[in-house]
Amino acid sequence: MTEGTLSQALEREHREIDGGIEDYVAAGATGDPAPLLRAMEALRRHIYLEEEFLFPPLKDAGMTMPVFVMLREHGELWDAMDGIERMLASDASPRERQDTCRGLLAMLDNHNSKEGPVIYPQADAVLAPEATVRLQDIIATGRMPDGWRCEKAG
Repeated sequence: MTEGTLSQALEREHREIDGGIEDYVAAGATGDPAPLLRAMEALRRHIYLEEEFLFPPLKDAGMTMPVFVMLREHGELWDAMDGIERMLASDASPRERQDTCRGLLAMLDNHNSKEGPVIYPQADAVLAPEATVRLQDIIATGRMPDGWRCEKAG
């Protein structure tokens, strides 16, 4: 289990994901794409955890509209990551790669600025202690099932 609250663990993941994308952009997008690919894999797993384990109890607790907004934005993030993966496989210029990754960072900033203060405190308040422990364990050790896609991906 991770230390601290569930919201702290999820916020820590946000910072780690952003950091991997920022590292890739800072390298001029001409170097090794490994930090970017790791960050996108972590983001996809983060979205999975939220959609499968966090959002259902929050919807049950009456947070239908905030969860709907998060699901819609997850779909946009997922589609953007699909586009980045296609771009990395193409002959896109380093500038195009950097600009696209900056766009993903802007999307994440917008998304995280709502998710952190609105969704996560409710997660700490609403989830039963055993559900919180389970989700923290999955954050620390879990994997996303092969082939899983977020609900609102295109």
